Amino acid sequence: MSTFQWSARGVNAVMEPLLRIPFLKRTVFKSMTDITYTGRRSGKRVTLPIVFERRGDDQVVVGVAMADRKTWWRNFASGPEPIGIRLDGVDRTGTGVAKVGDKGTAVVITLDPLP
Repeated sequence: MSTFQWSARGVNAVMEPLLRIPFLKRTVFKSMTDITYTGRRSGKRVTLPIVFERRGDDQVVVGVAMADRKTWWRNFASGPEPIGIRLDGVDRTGTGVAKVGDKGTAVVITLDPLP
């Protein structure tokens, strides 16, 4: 594990509980939440904090800063893969697809309809 990955793991461990505090979630962390997915190689369930942007009612975009140093987004490179995301205090499901282009790397999540 690289120094960057080790540092990111530590920051994520601190951020995850902070995202559960209602006051902080409503004020400081409005565009942050958790995603959950299953690792393509390990088969392990992974939860990590992300910054997101809503696009309409059924799409969320997660920008991947320094994508060359991160690996999580590659789980979505081969096509739509299941993903969970917490939005407005509600756990939602959907599919994620990694997009790599001139403007950078992002995972586009298409949300499943609400029941």
